[in-house]
Amino acid sequence: MRRYEDTTAAVVGASGFIGRWVARKLSEEGARVCCIGRQDTDNLEAIYRRIRPSITFNLAGYGIDPLERDETAAYHVNARLPRMIAEAATAWKDPGWPGQHFVHAGSGAEYGDANGDLREDGPAKPATLYAKSKYCGTQALVEASRPLGLRAVTARLFTVYGPGERAGRLLPSLLEAKRTGRPVDLSSGTQRRDFTYVEDAAEGLLRLGLASQPSYAIVNVATGKLATVRSFVEIAAGILDIAPENLKFGVIPANAHEIQHDSIALERLRETAGWIPPTTIAEGVRKTWNLAC
Repeated sequence: MRRYEDTTAAVVGASGFIGRWVARKLSEEGARVCCIGRQDTDNLEAIYRRIRPSITFNLAGYGIDPLERDETAAYHVNARLPRMIAEAATAWKDPGWPGQHFVHAGSGAEYGDANGDLREDGPAKPATLYAKSKYCGTQALVEASRPLGLRAVTARLFTVYGPGERAGRLLPSLLEAKRTGRPVDLSSGTQRRDFTYVEDAAEGLLRLGLASQPSYAIVNVATGKLATVRSFVEIAAGILDIAPENLKFGVIPANAHEIQHDSIALERLRETAGWIPPTTIAEGVRKTWNLAC
């Protein structure tokens, strides 16, 4: 990881949940980090001409927040912006950098209604505005990178949790219940998820960024261990000392567009990064609570 030392790295969407962690870890590894907000992307050409980054990490996204429902904004940020970044990165890339020029954060939601194991070269059936626009961005980058001569990889992230999550998501809701002693409304919790601690997700992106050829256009980044939402809640509740009667399972209806899948294929991640996210749910919840105290 120290290969980032004295390297200029651009982080687009650096003010977001995962973007902040990517910028932080790059800084810890000695990189010169240029943080680019979503609002700055209209000036990408001028920014890249000035900073000439060796590598770019794109964490900009639109639509995870339930209040973000503008279709034009979703396709601009999630679908067109990756191509814009790729073009700017190509024009001003560092020819001496041996790793990836561009690491783009995709989403497991791109698989949508695909059944069975989730493999990068398998079917993708995105069902929501967020998922469809993210899938378009991934495909745009795949199609553009080879003609541009750009080494680029899309890291498909799954259920990322940890310090910095916005209010209303699962773990922040449990932390709020811990602080207030009030009950927390939950779904039945039978849906299975691959929960990835945010610091591991950021490290996975950095590790993929160091990979040279041969590389894959899309790589899943996950732990490979599925757990039900109910199991995650019960583990967190035990650590946070939340009374079982305050966990109101079944109050919230299930989301019709939630992914139902089996295991997530991680062969490409093992081959490319030589690593799998190691943090267990219990460890991740404890780290989050310790930082919140």
